[in-house]
Formats: sequence, structure tokens, C-alpha cells
Amino acid sequence: MKNKPLHLLFGSFFGLTAVILGAFAAHALKEVLKPEQLDSFNTGVRYQMYHALLLVMIALKGHSFHLRYERLITNLVGVGIVLFSFSIYLLNLQELLGMRLGWLGPVTPIGGTLLIVAWSLLFYNGVQLSTLKKD
Repeated sequence: MKNKPLHLLFGSFFGLTAVILGAFAAHALKEVLKPEQLDSFNTGVRYQMYHALLLVMIALKGHSFHLRYERLITNLVGVGIVLFSFSIYLLNLQELLGMRLGWLGPVTPIGGTLLIVAWSLLFYNGVQLSTLKKD
């Protein structure tokens, strides 16, 4: 299972950057962003951390069970984090960056959809595993 180190690498990277971005929001951005922008930014941080933990959990699960769509799930989560969370960050920082990034608006729900598909596949795997255990 050579994908495990990559799952751990990406999961830990996304976890690390979620902590850094959360601290950045709490200390540096609270004075420059509107409250609704800060709340939106923190939504990106929360979702990034949730999904970073998911990647780490998949990497550390060992061989106790097999996820049929593991590679697809982890790819969807990784791309979903980037599209969802990072588009939120950039949309809320566009004034500070002096850039017009409104075109990123439709990117956020695409990322969210990828995360939903990943969780759906994980749920489907769980259903399959639970029915196998009963037999």
C-alpha cells in the first residue's frame, strides 16, 4: 500500500496549514476582515482540518479493513480541500490582496461537492463492510 505515506503526508500538511491559517485568522485577520468574512474564512479552516484528519485516519488505519475506493476517496478529499477551503480563503482576502477573485465563487461548491462524494463513497464502503461482517 504505497499510497499510505502520501495520505499521511497530505493529511498532515493540510492539518498543519489549517492550524497556521486559523492562528493567522485569529491574530492578524480579525482586525482587517469584516466579521462575516472572518467567519467565512474560519469555515474554510474548520473544513480543511476535518478533512485533514480524515486523510490521516485513512493513512493510519493499517490493514484492519480494506476501503474499496480508498485512492479515489483520498484524491477527492485532497482536491476538495483545495477547491473548497482555499477558494474561501482567497475570496475573503481578495481586498487585502488587491485582486479581483470573484470568479472563484463557483469553485467553492465544486470543492464541497467533491468532499460530499468522498464521504458518500466512504459511507458506501462502510455499508459494504458492515454487511460482510454479518455473513
